[in-house]
Amino acid sequence: MSEFLTFLQLGFEHIADLSAFDHLLFIITLCAVYRAEEWKKILILVTAFTIGHSLTLVLAGFNILKVPSDLVEMLIPLTILATALHNVWVKKTEGGTFSRPVRVNYLLALLFGLIHGMGFANFFRSLMGEAGRIAWQLFSFNVGIELGQLMIVALFFTLLFVLSKMVKIEHREWNLFISGIGAGGAIILILQA
Repeated sequence: MSEFLTFLQLGFEHIADLSAFDHLLFIITLCAVYRAEEWKKILILVTAFTIGHSLTLVLAGFNILKVPSDLVEMLIPLTILATALHNVWVKKTEGGTFSRPVRVNYLLALLFGLIHGMGFANFFRSLMGEAGRIAWQLFSFNVGIELGQLMIVALFFTLLFVLSKMVKIEHREWNLFISGIGAGGAIILILQA
């Protein structure tokens, strides 16, 4: 298998791995407040998260950033919990848009991506080959991450669509349910850290 495909697969599996469900939990919690019609905003949010994740991996790959794993293991679930609480308390206007600028959400996704990237930085550093290949490996890995996130988002909104048609679930209840799952999972991770 080519180097590109190897790192692409690693990035995809990093996001889609159910045993390391913190990223999955973060992505679905991040999406809970949005409707499927807001897909452009969702893509930008997920991409902002990937950019943050990528920046951390670049810094770790060049040994510029080293953060104690205990701290990272505490920060990651805190980002999930903060996102869940934000989803519950954020207000939407009559037109369905957020009362505060969406740019803040993008900035938070970027920041939280930086934190989540720390969780994989040590493992990624051990996989890297020669210094001249780091950029290509990072690019491949991050394409895999983005594809994995887009798959999760697609499955998430497919489930929302099916439930809204079959069960007539209201979006407010869906947001509360998914945000509750995110908050509960985050609290469990915090207690285990």
